[in-house]
Amino acid sequence: MCGRYVLYGPDSRLVEAFDIAEMPPFRPRYNVAPQTEVLVVRARPDGSRIAELVRWGLIPAWAKDPAIGLKTINARSETAAAKPAFRAAFRRSRCIVPANGFYEWQAQPGRSRKQPFYIRPARGAFFGFAGLLERWQGPDGAVASCAILTCEANAAMAPVHDRMPCILSADDYARWLDPDRRDADALQALLRPAPDDTLALHPVSPAVGNARNEGPALIEPFAAGEPSPAAAFDASTPPPTDPPR
Repeated sequence: MCGRYVLYGPDSRLVEAFDIAEMPPFRPRYNVAPQTEVLVVRARPDGSRIAELVRWGLIPAWAKDPAIGLKTINARSETAAAKPAFRAAFRRSRCIVPANGFYEWQAQPGRSRKQPFYIRPARGAFFGFAGLLERWQGPDGAVASCAILTCEANAAMAPVHDRMPCILSADDYARWLDPDRRDADALQALLRPAPDDTLALHPVSPAVGNARNEGPALIEPFAAGEPSPAAAFDASTPPPTDPPR
């Protein structure tokens, strides 16, 4: 799965990496959690790309209650094209979720607490997660929301977790975003584990488990048993969800 990630930019490199023609203001975030606003990249009908802020947790157009988004932050790539919650977006409304890195929690033998790891690109500044985008019409107006597609872990990721985000190759961005491309098999072929040598990872502080905590100290390497430097984290943002388990 993918339940927390990082996007701090900078803007200029995001625009260059994802060929974005229009970019909204956004603040650097080191502990992006579900049900908050996240930056996605989508294609306009003319093929140009625009970035926008949407809610993380996809709300299908047919949903009666937006609370369904609490359960749809991720979509399994193997079944998304057929699942009622995701199939319409898979067919006609795909996006890319840019990230500087993401977090995953590793079970520790003999310990109840899991160890968080930060996973970042071994080369380059960003991952481009394959995402699905949906617009739901509620009583107070339209809500745009997204889900991140996941796949089996590659060999580099497997010791930490058995799933990982579908990380698109930059060469595949245009194919994934193309609104006229609806061949499920061709799209499915883009959703594969990233090559092992594209990931670098290290353990980080358990403080990342609290969605209130923010700041670059969260992605710094951390040795088990070290005290978490609480003063390094900005705890001003209320948690939108419980931490991953």
